[in-house]
Amino acid sequence: MTLGIIGGTGLTTLPGLRILKSHAVDTPFGATSAPVEEGEYGGHPVFFLQRHGHAPAVRPPHRVNYRANLWALHALGVRRLIAVNAVGAIAPALQPGRLVIPDQLIDYSWGREHSFADGRDGTLQHIDFTHPYDATLREMLLRAASKAAVPCVDGAVLAVTQGPRLETAAEIQRLARDGCDVVGMTGMPEAALAREIGLAYVSVCMIVNAAAGLGEEAISLESIHAVLAQEVRLLADLLAAVIPAVAAS
Repeated sequence: MTLGIIGGTGLTTLPGLRILKSHAVDTPFGATSAPVEEGEYGGHPVFFLQRHGHAPAVRPPHRVNYRANLWALHALGVRRLIAVNAVGAIAPALQPGRLVIPDQLIDYSWGREHSFADGRDGTLQHIDFTHPYDATLREMLLRAASKAAVPCVDGAVLAVTQGPRLETAAEIQRLARDGCDVVGMTGMPEAALAREIGLAYVSVCMIVNAAAGLGEEAISLESIHAVLAQEVRLLADLLAAVIPAVAAS
């Protein structure tokens, strides 16, 4: 099944992707964040979409058109989707510079278009979202990480906050009490929309900072981008290992 990759903060392009076409897909939900790039990675077909778009028209987390993005990828034939998310660490065992493959999430976002089901066709849709990430694709990622010797944490609870501001120290303490391990702003409604439309979806989280109140220094964009530069190299190694495995399955 054809693989798609959604890039987040720090992953504006997919290293190693030989672009063959660029698709400006007309969706019932408006424009995608950026044109969908179709290409080959090591001879395997891959579609890539930057979640936030490109300058000068970038989209913050709460303004991303998640429905258009997911609909376009599905329309182009994508059936498996790896989403890359930049996150902060809440759990003490997790440190900036690590990759995490979450297995659960808690959604704290609001005001976003959370569903394709608007009732206009006269039916109600309720998806089973007990396990928000596809088990088979998660296992492929973990096996690929092991094979490529890419350090990768198996399992975490991702808190999805509204953004675009970072959280307060008190909010992070609340998330910790709720059982969250990492916090980001773009994991929902993306995961639920993927489930609705029939995409096998997983997240790869790049930990870029200690969450508010948990680090020794103030959070800065400069420090976040410095960590991202290191993690993108790890991510590239992981994707180089998992893309052939997905193509062969």
